[in-house]
Amino acid sequence: MEAHAEQDVEQLRARLNDYMARHGLRSTEQRRVVTEMFFSSRGHLSIEDLLEQVRLEEPKIGYATVYRTLKLLKECGLAYERHFGDGVSRYEVAWEDEHHDHLICAECEKIIEFEEDNIEQLQRKVASKYGFKLVRHKLELYGICPECQSKKA
Repeated sequence: MEAHAEQDVEQLRARLNDYMARHGLRSTEQRRVVTEMFFSSRGHLSIEDLLEQVRLEEPKIGYATVYRTLKLLKECGLAYERHFGDGVSRYEVAWEDEHHDHLICAECEKIIEFEEDNIEQLQRKVASKYGFKLVRHKLELYGICPECQSKKA
């Protein structure tokens, strides 16, 4: 997916600060480091992935801090928690007005994000046919990526 401008990240910070103020939560330097690293990330990070990145900047930050910060970001709608069938929770930034679906390799677990207007239109059509007002959805397609297919050939 596309890179996001500093203005987009600033909007995420403002939403987080507003949420924390409304819930009486304080901002700590460690939480700020984790949050900034997460907001600048791309793709789908496990807690361990983010912890590894964060420790490059701040070695004393622990697993629990990263876990609690991701939980906070999820609760306030700034992170999506994803499960791709391998038992690992992965997180991605919840950019406003952005939606994509996922192709997941069942062999190497590579995740490819994609957007397809025809699929989106069909989903809206199906929801409408059954009288549903669509509020959110996720599509995950599992298969074997080209690299893994070529290894088997």
